[in-house]
Amino acid sequence: MNKQQFTALLYGWIIVLGLILLASFILALLLRFSTFNEPALTWVTLVIGLISLFIGGMVAGAKSKAKGWIIGALTGMGFTLFTFLVQYLGYQVGFSMEQTIHHTAYILVALFGGVIGVNITGGQVEK
Repeated sequence: MNKQQFTALLYGWIIVLGLILLASFILALLLRFSTFNEPALTWVTLVIGLISLFIGGMVAGAKSKAKGWIIGALTGMGFTLFTFLVQYLGYQVGFSMEQTIHHTAYILVALFGGVIGVNITGGQVEK
């Protein structure tokens, strides 16, 4: 992995983290000051996660300009690893089957975002 790809990966992770934190703040406000209930929260957080990882993968792919599927997959895997480490080291709980399915979808969506990101920017022409 060269420096441009690593920088692209960092951009993707920063975008994902920023979007997730912003969405978490907005959801916390909605839960506190509205009649928004917790059962609906599961689906909303899944959709927000999918959108955030797609955008993060797309940004990483656009910055990378090559190998978008690898950069996108690494963006998703980095998010999954971070989530797993926080959950396992902080709460001593591993992933459930439902979380494993969600994170597999996150990785696939980030991979797809990386492919789209490279194709939007035109990518690099092989010499």
